Amino acid sequence: MLIKVVEVARITPHMARVTFTGDGLADAIGAEPDQQVKLYFPRPGQAVPRLPEPSADSDAYRWYQAFLEIPEDERPWMRSYTVRAYDHRRGTIDVDFVLHGDAGPATRWAQSASPGDTLGMFGPSADFARPVPLSVSVSGSDWLLLAGDEAALPAIGTVIEWLPEGSRAVAFIEVGDADDEQRFETLGEVTVHWLHRGPTPAGRSDLLVHAVRDAEFPRGSVFAWLGGESGAVRALRRHLVDDRGVDKRSIDFTGYWRLRLTQDDAPTEEDLAEARERLADARALQ
Repeated sequence: MLIKVVEVARITPHMARVTFTGDGLADAIGAEPDQQVKLYFPRPGQAVPRLPEPSADSDAYRWYQAFLEIPEDERPWMRSYTVRAYDHRRGTIDVDFVLHGDAGPATRWAQSASPGDTLGMFGPSADFARPVPLSVSVSGSDWLLLAGDEAALPAIGTVIEWLPEGSRAVAFIEVGDADDEQRFETLGEVTVHWLHRGPTPAGRSDLLVHAVRDAEFPRGSVFAWLGGESGAVRALRRHLVDDRGVDKRSIDFTGYWRLRLTQDDAPTEEDLAEARERLADARALQ
């Protein structure tokens, strides 16, 4: 699917919100939070990313194989993003882009994005993230723990705004400073702890991990949603399982990015182990 920019807004100094439209776009998006999609960014000299034709049987694996067969210098860069909001009436979705200090293809694109620019999109798909409402209901938890950095902030925002009346949640969100904080509207009872790391780059700070380790948790059973830099996410998950006694099935975790590595780099052994555990957890919920 091709999606086209209709609006760009800088919602904080380091976050751009891009509104997209496209044929059938709104119909592809559901109401649940934390819906992840793959976005495809054009190579230099391309106005539109080169994508393979959809397979007749909608086979995602066959489509991806055809994608890999595109010559590397013409193959679009692929990155994972969360649908921050959708508007069925307008037929649009919002995607928030963190404006890192690096010069990666997604950041370069977002910094100069303007109406009319075109990306490719695949998803959302249950293969990318397990549905949070299902996870919470299956676990029978009393409250929800959310922990992540600014890369996880769009997903955390959708979860907080999805919470029904009577639900409880505690969020720990690491950002650069107070200017990067955001406001959420929710029916749930939510306590947000904003963690300011200052000029230290994300992923080089232990602020998020230490904040969760030192926190006094509310009474009752917890379901945890963890997102952000892979090393920090793994450290948080180990702490919850080993030190807090949280059942692994009550933890949803995603390494959104890796320190010194991009999605174009080969997965490490830790990345592969994480993927196997996520697959095992998803099967346990079925």
